[in-house]
Amino acid sequence: MSKFQKMNKKCHGLALLLVFLCQLSFVSAGDQPNVIVVLVDDMGYSDLGSFGGEVDTPHIDALAKNGIRFTQNYNSARCCPSRASLLTGLYSHQTGLADFTGRDQTKAKGPAYLGHLNQECVTMATVLKTAGYNTYGVGKWHVGKGEAASPENRGFDEYYGYTDFHGKNQWAFNSKGSRGYQRLPEGRKEELSYTRETFYATDVFTDYAMEFIDQGVKKKKPFFLYLAHSSPHFPLQAPAKTRDKYLERYRQGWDILREKRFERQKKIGLATDSWTLPALSLVPKDPKGKMGPIDNGYGGKPNPPWDSLDADTREDLTYRMALFAAMIDHVDQGVGKIVAQLKALGQFENTLILFTSDNGACYEWGPLGFDGGSRMGEYILHKGKDLKKMGLPGCKEMSVGSAWACMSNTPLRLYKHFNHEGGNCSPMIAHWPKGIKNPDRWVRTPIHLMDYMPTICEASGAKYPEVYEGRQITPVEGKSLVPIFEGDDLLKRTIYFDHFKSSAIRKGPWKLVRARFDPRGVWQLYNIEEDRCETNDLAKTNVEMVKSMESQWTDWALKVKLFPFYRPEN
Repeated sequence: MSKFQKMNKKCHGLALLLVFLCQLSFVSAGDQPNVIVVLVDDMGYSDLGSFGGEVDTPHIDALAKNGIRFTQNYNSARCCPSRASLLTGLYSHQTGLADFTGRDQTKAKGPAYLGHLNQECVTMATVLKTAGYNTYGVGKWHVGKGEAASPENRGFDEYYGYTDFHGKNQWAFNSKGSRGYQRLPEGRKEELSYTRETFYATDVFTDYAMEFIDQGVKKKKPFFLYLAHSSPHFPLQAPAKTRDKYLERYRQGWDILREKRFERQKKIGLATDSWTLPALSLVPKDPKGKMGPIDNGYGGKPNPPWDSLDADTREDLTYRMALFAAMIDHVDQGVGKIVAQLKALGQFENTLILFTSDNGACYEWGPLGFDGGSRMGEYILHKGKDLKKMGLPGCKEMSVGSAWACMSNTPLRLYKHFNHEGGNCSPMIAHWPKGIKNPDRWVRTPIHLMDYMPTICEASGAKYPEVYEGRQITPVEGKSLVPIFEGDDLLKRTIYFDHFKSSAIRKGPWKLVRARFDPRGVWQLYNIEEDRCETNDLAKTNVEMVKSMESQWTDWALKVKLFPFYRPEN
């Protein structure tokens, strides 16, 4: 190492120390909470028991009961842009992930289409390290495959999970280690060992979360844990014992269960008089795959009534939904273990836990679901003995389908991919005994995943940087939720959305939104305070408001460099 490199490293270390000491003047080291963010993947709005569902989630529900529950927690409608917003406190477009991870399209479309986290953003882990935290990550990454966007280069001291794809086989294990699942930084020895019979990724993620918590507590410094489950995203896979306990529940079908969920939502105070249960959502019309129509032939039509399907199809679908529920069940079992560990270590009272889903339940791609590769158009009707193999090692991968997704999102319309409420609004639970006043309450203030960064900064005393390692950092877009924790409210603000031409703007009680499958790009206007479930389109009677909100949305699109409103030659 040259003298210059040594000097630069020493100066950088002194700078971090000064920042750390300044921050401690606001939140003393002894008062800094541990922070755990638990993110699940493609779970619907009403799957948790505490939000009206019939899935067994007693441990998450206990956090909800003793914390606060947010009814309008918005996201970015898809896995990777939601993760980008959550981790950075920005709109995903500002991080280089306007739509999806992948190849660099900046020359053709502009900087919002880099395909991975850019150098003008920082993650929670990076910011919390400057405040003295040890930082740990587990699970699905999905904000970039390259080295520059890797967990270890984005602030995480330790990581276990996968960084190369949107989903992984939950059973993927071989004798040389976890195929597709890796311990980072590279070369780090795996602390835990498994066999082919004992490896199930959702449970392994919990195990590593607990391992990292132990490591963090032993270092006698506050820790940050980002636990990003891939469950219940396809492939639907879970142990048979857990799957089978749900079979009788889901043999009732989605029509009856949607009604039961909505009745529970009213009983627990989630649904108010402004909520109505709409008809089953439309199945988007998607192109054909190599093996047939990926929408099961239902594209452009509503999801079918349960009783209109034959007995064999209903049983196959029962197993699919039972697997989906079982995956959430295992997430909840893991949360229970983590809570018990925190209590045993004396850390529970001063640990801030945020729990949410990255988007609404996923329709891909029709009411019967798919088998094998996504977009291939393959559907297998499982019968007899093959039903018992569903979701187990060796069985072809599968999805849950649009009709069950509609039920998961009860009573909200549409699904993941869309910026209607069923796609971009997820349950959110905040639990922090030492920092939340008057727990066990519903919060109906609209918030967004990008609010988690400033919330955690304020709770920990960390300072979001203007410059990091010589790079100018995009100013944070989110707002701290700490005032809500203390019983106050957030300032009113406007929130914007776009994902593959599914666009929206939320301003006060009003929401202007357009669907991805509408080639005309027609805007719909809803008063969410009076019509939570988007059933009464007011666009035709409020033309000037539509024009004004569209103009405001377009200004935002230019600000975040959304193509084609922004073009690189500009």
